[in-house]
Amino acid sequence: MASKRAVGAAPAPSHVASSLVAPPLARRMACWAYEGVLLFAVVFVAGWLFSALGQVRDAMDARRPLLQAFLFVVFAIYFAWFWSRGQTLAMKTWKIRVVDASGRRLSQARALLRYLCSWSWFLPPLAVLAFVPVTPLHATLVAGGWVVFWALLSRLHPQRQFWHDALAGTRLVPEGT
Repeated sequence: MASKRAVGAAPAPSHVASSLVAPPLARRMACWAYEGVLLFAVVFVAGWLFSALGQVRDAMDARRPLLQAFLFVVFAIYFAWFWSRGQTLAMKTWKIRVVDASGRRLSQARALLRYLCSWSWFLPPLAVLAFVPVTPLHATLVAGGWVVFWALLSRLHPQRQFWHDALAGTRLVPEGT
C-alpha cells in the first residue's frame, strides 16, 4: 500500500528533477544579456580597485594577465554568492531561479562549480580566436555564433536546461517553482 504525501510536503527527489523544466529560452537569453549589462558595473569597480591598488597608470600595462585573473576571481565570488542565494539581480528581474537537481538552493561549492562550467559559453570561441588571426568583426561573429549555438543546444536537453547546468547538477527554473 502506497503512503500518501502530506499536504504541502516536498515531492520526492526523483519526481522533483523531472519537474524542473527551464523557463523559455528567450527569457533565459534576455536574462543572460541583462546579466552582461550588470557585469559592466562589476568590471568597472573591480578594474578601478585593481588599478588603484596596483598603481596602474597605463592601459597597456604588463599586468594585464593579473587583471584578467583578478576579474575571473571577482566574477567567481559574485556569481557563487548570488547563486547560492538563488538569484542574481538579472535573474530576479526575469523571474528565474537557480536550484540544484533536487530543487534546493545551491551550496557555495555547487555555485562555484556552475561558474566554472559556465565558461563553456566563452572558452571554445576564445580558444579558436587565440590561434586564428581575424578582424574584430569576425571575432564578434565567431563568439556570437558560438553563444547562439550553445543556447540552442539546450533544446536537446530533456528539461531544456543549458548543458553547463547539466554538468554542474543545477537547473534554471521559473520563480515560484
